[in-house]
Parts: sequence; structure tokens; C-alpha cells
Amino acid sequence: MIKQYKIINDPVHGFINIPQGLILDIIQHPYFQRLKDIRQLGLTNLVYPGACHSRLNHALGAMHLMKEAINSIRSKGTFISDEDELQAMAAILLHDVGHGPFSHALENNILQGVSHEEITLALMREMNKQMGGRLGGAIEIFTGKHKQRFLHQLVSSQLDVDRLDYLRRDSFFSGVAEGMIGHERIIKMMTVHENDLVIEEKGIYSVEKFLISRRLMYWQVYLHKTVIAAEQLLIEILHRARELSLNNIILPGSPSLLFFLRNSIAASSLTSSDVLQKFTGLDDTDVMSAIKQWQYCEDKVLSLLCKMLTERKLPKIVLSAEPFDGTTFENVKRETAARGMEWEIIPYFVKTGEVENRGYDRNEEDIKILSKEGGIRDIYIVSDMLSARAFSQITKKYFLCTPKTNF
Repeated sequence: MIKQYKIINDPVHGFINIPQGLILDIIQHPYFQRLKDIRQLGLTNLVYPGACHSRLNHALGAMHLMKEAINSIRSKGTFISDEDELQAMAAILLHDVGHGPFSHALENNILQGVSHEEITLALMREMNKQMGGRLGGAIEIFTGKHKQRFLHQLVSSQLDVDRLDYLRRDSFFSGVAEGMIGHERIIKMMTVHENDLVIEEKGIYSVEKFLISRRLMYWQVYLHKTVIAAEQLLIEILHRARELSLNNIILPGSPSLLFFLRNSIAASSLTSSDVLQKFTGLDDTDVMSAIKQWQYCEDKVLSLLCKMLTERKLPKIVLSAEPFDGTTFENVKRETAARGMEWEIIPYFVKTGEVENRGYDRNEEDIKILSKEGGIRDIYIVSDMLSARAFSQITKKYFLCTPKTNF
């Protein structure tokens, strides 16, 4: 039987085959199509204007790399059935379907205290009901319950196809060359040992390059100080809008956005089809449309926060290796008050917090290297690079945001 495909021309990977059947049905589903209106990098385009690619672009690219990885693993003697291949492709295709507007920027803010992974699993289960149980294997792979453990590791680990795609893709669209990893060689070096995903020893330098690139991309792109400032501004906008909504102040906005501003939704509510339907009605356009309207509202705090974002008058941000002490923080608040801001609203505009760069987390599952003799060791041990210890450290930086304008 000849398989039928649709073909998508991807700017990063070239032509991607979309098989008819389950995969095409997922791509055409409204839950998945919503991802085209959610930016992969949130507000990063305020720093790198080209970084406007979507979660949908990334999901298709990750699915393509999943297919490539499975072909590579099969070529080395590991049996993977056609059905398991299909379910693995479905799992990676849907791995980000639970992201809310502006991706990580508003995580735990639209649905407070609920991660995008929890929402993803709830949406996958809802889609499984709608599609007659055809996603059962994908859910097993996503949750790590599938008998072939390495399929889950291809979806979620420290060297998965998700990371291989987003590093290359984010580098391409941002123009930051440090993320241009050799993902083709890493995939060619993948194999399976005792049901675990491992990398052949001759691929170690490509893995080292991947880890260093990921660490550099965090500081240059994902945790760029201007991006942090913009994201903190966006968080405070939603914070203030929620306060006003809970105090019965009527704000303009889409039905889905207003629903989440007026209601605190717990993780247990994710079994509700109504809650999921409202969540999947949300994307970046809902939030930006509301912000453009809120900048003219009567509430001074919300209006000013929104104008700062729409006019790109972002807060000044200072990064430090050490936490800001209380005296420094209070001094900054007094300086802001001296420039004309009322003391009671200063907490919306002057903020401290922290960010982390986890290039390689030794507390998570290791990246395993398979030697020519058949032994398995962690790359942290095997690597002879001077930076081996550096790229495994979790670096934490602290930030202080203050408004630039006078009031």
C-alpha cells in the first residue's frame, strides 16, 4: 500500500512529509491550529525582530526530527513498530499544545499554578476522546508509561528532539548564530541500550556543542535582560487586570480572556471540557488586543502598564549575581516616588526576581554516552572539555526592574 503525504516547506528543515491519517487529523484539529497564533519566543521579537515564529512551526519541526531519529535508531537494529512510530510522532506534535498566550512569559499566570505540561496532558486526553481513542499510545509515550522508554526520552529529556528543533529554529529566526547546532549528526549518533536512549561515543563533540549552544542561547535570547523586562511588564498587566476584574470593574476583552481573569482555575478543573474549550480559545491576539484597549482605560495603573508595552517604553533592568538587599530595593522605590509616582502603586512598576540558566542539569536524567566497548557513562564524566564543569552548573541571576519615565 502506497502511503499518501502532504508536503510542507519548512525554512529550517526543508520539506517535511505529513502522512495522511492520524498525523494530518491532529494538525487540522482546532487545538493544534491554535498554536499558529502563539509565538514560540513570546516577547523576544522586541529584541530580535525576526523572532516571530510560532509554536506550530516548532511542533512540525520536532515531528520531522522524531521521524528522523526513529529511522536512525531502527537502522541500528532496534525494533519500532509502525504504530509506535506514529504515536511517537503524535506525542511530539502535541507536546506544546498546552502553552498559553506568549508561551513561557505567562505560564502560571493565565491558569495560576498550573504548568503547560499539565494542560497539554489534559488536552491530549480530551482529543483522545474526540478521536475515538486513537491517541492512547501518544499519551503513554508523553507520560513515560510506554514499554519502549526511549520513545519518551525522544519527547522529553536533556537531549530530545524538542530541544534539537527549538535551538536550531530559534537561532535561525533570531539571527543568533550560537544556536546553530549540528542536530543531523546528533540524530545519526542516537541508538538504544537496555531500553534507554544513548549517544554513540563518536558523537560526543556534537553533544558538547549542543550543551554549550543551549547555555549561550539562554543568556543571549531566552534570558536577555530586555526580554525579562518585557515579560515582567506583561505579567503585571495581567495581574492588575485580574485585580480589577475581581473587583467588578468591567474591562474589554475576549470571552475566554475575561473568563480566566474573573475565575481562579485549579489543576483539578482541567477535566472540564468547558474550561479546556475556553483555554483553547486563547492566543497571543486575545492578550495584545486587550492590552491595546486597556491602555485607554480609566485605571491609571493598568493604562500606564499597557502604554509602556505598546509604546516599547520598557522598564530599566539590572542583573546581578547576588540578590538585591532590602535597602537597595527601598531606595529604588523612594527614587521612583520622587519622580512623581504614588507610593501605593510602585509595586506594579518596581520588581525584583530571579532567573536560572540550566544548560545541563545533573539532577535530571543523564545524557548517556555509549563507548565502543559497550559501556555507558554520563557525558559529564566523559567530556574532556575545559567547559565540561561550566556547562553543567545551574547559574542563577537576580534582576531589579524600574520604570524609565517620570510621572
